[in-house]
Amino acid sequence: MDANPGLPAAIAAAATSSFTDFVARTTPDLLPFGRTLPAGDMPATPHGTTIVAATFAGGVLMAGDRRATMGSTIASRRIEKVFAADRFSVLGVAGTAGVAIDIVKLFQVELEHYEKIEDTLLSLDGKANRLGAMIRANLPMALQGLAVVPLFAGYDDAEGTGRLFSYDVTGGRYEELEHHSVGSGSMFARGALKKLWTPGMTEPQALAVATESLIDAADDDSATGGPDLVRQLWPVVYSVTADGARRVDDDELAVVVQAILDRRTAERREA
Repeated sequence: MDANPGLPAAIAAAATSSFTDFVARTTPDLLPFGRTLPAGDMPATPHGTTIVAATFAGGVLMAGDRRATMGSTIASRRIEKVFAADRFSVLGVAGTAGVAIDIVKLFQVELEHYEKIEDTLLSLDGKANRLGAMIRANLPMALQGLAVVPLFAGYDDAEGTGRLFSYDVTGGRYEELEHHSVGSGSMFARGALKKLWTPGMTEPQALAVATESLIDAADDDSATGGPDLVRQLWPVVYSVTADGARRVDDDELAVVVQAILDRRTAERREA
């Protein structure tokens, strides 16, 4: 009798809990990475920019601005660069937008596939390792100008805390203990995070800190888009706790943004 009667024969025969490995064995041309591009100049492509993340008491929070640039042009003001990877983890991406979003979708399927095959969630370290392998597989395209740099965070049930991981283009994985930022505005966002982050912050405090760090990044980096009160565009923010991943509502973000702007206006801040 078939041990996995609900699975297609090809997947059952592959005997792997990794969807990426299965596709690599069967139809590798469907993967978003590992390809060799033809000779020639790379045309301008949309790039996603700044992602920030910060731990707080009982969880971790990640936020991304909404701007994508193509050279000196704003390619999009509404792009989303932070996503729920599964119920207890989130993923933010900076770099070549098209490749990044494909990798996000593949990673989401990878985690769902593992859960269905193994009937359990992959550990947070396991998720971080698999994402690193995907970024490593994208190295040939990164060397051709299509780099993707992610930021990964989630709630670790074994440790009872939120954890945060950064990566380089080779797939190197590094755990960040407090906060981190990637993308073109990361230098300015990290400066703000260092000043504003404090141990044991509450979730609302972490939300305010992450939002203000994006505002600071947008103030100095033309590729980072700040909150847009006219268009009612706010950062994409996810919070992850023992209860799971939650996208912060725009109404909640609007209040946080307005409070920051009101305070800075009252202080007559110019820098």
